[in-house]
Amino acid sequence: MDVKTSFLNGILKEEVYVGQPPGFVSKQYPDHVYALDKALYGLKQAPRAWYDVLSQFLIGSGFQKGSIDTTLFIKMKGKHIMLIQ
Repeated sequence: MDVKTSFLNGILKEEVYVGQPPGFVSKQYPDHVYALDKALYGLKQAPRAWYDVLSQFLIGSGFQKGSIDTTLFIKMKGKHIMLIQ
């Protein structure tokens, strides 16, 4: 799993629109906005999108999500326990 790419380009579950950045406003369509397909680093949605990708990866790798603390992932193998938070 490429952690940096997953965080920077997380999949969004809701529709997010952004305005055209200053200096890059289209002369033909100055009032148009952009619909985002992936989370951008500076958006509030980026950490949530990242958590969803990480959670799916860890569960697919045999970890179980904590029942009280859902940010805790547990994997037991024999007498060894691996905790990730």
